[in-house]
Amino acid sequence: MGKGVKVAVVGGVFAVMVGGAGYGAYNIVSALNGNGDGGSGAAETRGSGPPDQDEVRETTDAFFGAWEKGQAAEAASYTNNARDAGAMLSAYGEEARIGRVDITPGAPRGATVPFTVKATVSADGVSKPLRYTSALTVVRGQTTGRALVDWEPSVVHPDLKDGDTLVTGESAQPPIEAVDRDGTVLTREKYPSLGPVLDTLRQKYGDKAGGSPAVELSIRHATDEADTPLLTLAAGEPGTLRTTLSAGVQAAAEKAVKDYPESSVVALKPSTGEVLAVANNRGDGFNAAFQGQVAPGSTMKIITAAMLIDNGVTSMNGPAPCTDTAVWKSQTFKNLTGMEPNEGATLANSFLRSCNTAFIKLIDEKPIDDASLTREAQERFGLGRDDWKTGIASFDGSVPASGGPDRAANAIGQGQVQMNPLNMASVTATAVTGAFRQPYLVSPELDGRQLAQAKGLPAGTAAQLKEMMRLTATQGTAQKAMSGLGGDIGAKTGSAEVDGNATSDSWFTGFRDDVAAAAMAQQGGHGGDAAGPIVAAVLRAGG
Repeated sequence: MGKGVKVAVVGGVFAVMVGGAGYGAYNIVSALNGNGDGGSGAAETRGSGPPDQDEVRETTDAFFGAWEKGQAAEAASYTNNARDAGAMLSAYGEEARIGRVDITPGAPRGATVPFTVKATVSADGVSKPLRYTSALTVVRGQTTGRALVDWEPSVVHPDLKDGDTLVTGESAQPPIEAVDRDGTVLTREKYPSLGPVLDTLRQKYGDKAGGSPAVELSIRHATDEADTPLLTLAAGEPGTLRTTLSAGVQAAAEKAVKDYPESSVVALKPSTGEVLAVANNRGDGFNAAFQGQVAPGSTMKIITAAMLIDNGVTSMNGPAPCTDTAVWKSQTFKNLTGMEPNEGATLANSFLRSCNTAFIKLIDEKPIDDASLTREAQERFGLGRDDWKTGIASFDGSVPASGGPDRAANAIGQGQVQMNPLNMASVTATAVTGAFRQPYLVSPELDGRQLAQAKGLPAGTAAQLKEMMRLTATQGTAQKAMSGLGGDIGAKTGSAEVDGNATSDSWFTGFRDDVAAAAMAQQGGHGGDAAGPIVAAVLRAGG
């Protein structure tokens, strides 16, 4: 900050006093106001309706001018949340050590103004240039009628979210050089969706990989999410961290999800549980492939079929009549439009066509009860016990014991069942090998963690599931997506209806030799429409 700038603490909040005591004190009160209409940096002229072009220009010019000078409280007074804006803008110069700020506004788009920030970050005698773009929107203050910057953390930096802060200093963990199973270096530049995964790996294993800390500008998140480095001032010595990933399969996964918005995919080796690829195409950067919690649709029928077989209700070649509708606890369930009923269908036939009513009718058979599906998921497939230790944050599925209509809905992957692609890739791996091997991204030998255990499937059940998935891939709903793939292949499609969405989520899981994969595309339609091509592309690369 400039000469004569003092930092004061009032009520536990930093505010900046500039110039005379009267003006500085006035702006401290303004910055702590936080009443939704900012402070008093602009003239008290009450207006109505959207701000006009002159107001937008005057407000942004004043806001940018104060920000450039390091006058955090004054800049905050031109926003509609002076308290939060003042704290963040103060930290911008203090904790983040960003100075010599030069802001260039772009052409306004109505009340929204894009802008470019050029600045300098300095620490420990080292300075580096910083450049980025962001945007702000000018709105009408609710009580004063003033034109004010609509405050969001992203105004300061586009990657900031509520509760985040910018900090510059020695990194919390040394940098890592993550490598795949064959020693190929994995970078966020080449594999963009691995960015959050690499940050998490650094946070968790940086001190075990043998490196030394760097000096960085980074985003410190309010959650347990790993810090996000933005600029390195002094490079530390990276340690090498070996992962189970395959650079080739990862590249195929990255390419495949690009074609489908809000999509995620995971691939792994059924024989070991090693994760070969994890990719997401999401605007929010969330690792939905590992941490998502959504209904998996008819891919759940793999577990339901196993439950029916294990409990002696039916078998692959046993009866599973596919009717137009099925009623359970006064709720009527239907099949996808166009599906022909087949009263004489076997379980294999109803599975490969993904007939909902066949599975719903069978859950009324003894000894099936409200907890049967839960027991199958937990004891055979290792799901829903909250004990997976993959090496990074993950969700291991949820199949709660449910009565009423949800008992039927759960059986077809709706109701209260929640999964993600990691879970469903593991389900396929268990189905085709008969053994549950908890998926992992980093070897447990690195940190001594214990992988989750489950008893897996009887050999006869696994053999029937694998054969039904083969039939689905060659004759059923997965045939189109899996066409052209050689080797031993199998699959299961799924469509999950989500309240409020006109289009269902697309799900698909499949295997090819010793690779299993699962994908999900939110509002992607039928399983073969979006998730199917993603899985097929990944299986093709993994062969």
